[in-house]
Amino acid sequence: MRIDTLNSTASQLSSELSSQQAGAQKAGQSSQADAGDRATLTSGSTSVDSLVSTALSFPEVRQDVVDSLRLSVTSGQYEIDPAGIASAMLDEHA
Repeated sequence: MRIDTLNSTASQLSSELSSQQAGAQKAGQSSQADAGDRATLTSGSTSVDSLVSTALSFPEVRQDVVDSLRLSVTSGQYEIDPAGIASAMLDEHA
């Protein structure tokens, strides 16, 4: 079973950033006409765009990790620590 959350999240983030940038440009143009207060936010979007492109450049399946886990499971060396898993789940949501 494969859950593809990375690609869908990255594409949603990218489209949201494009929408925000377009809205910011329109707001900037109307504020120039009003000669009131102005704010420009640009550096954050380039950082996020860079992170999104980096994340999307990684392969969908890390075959070396999959092969290593498969070997551990089939040889009986893979051990599950239910207490550790539960603790990590609680820590993540705390």
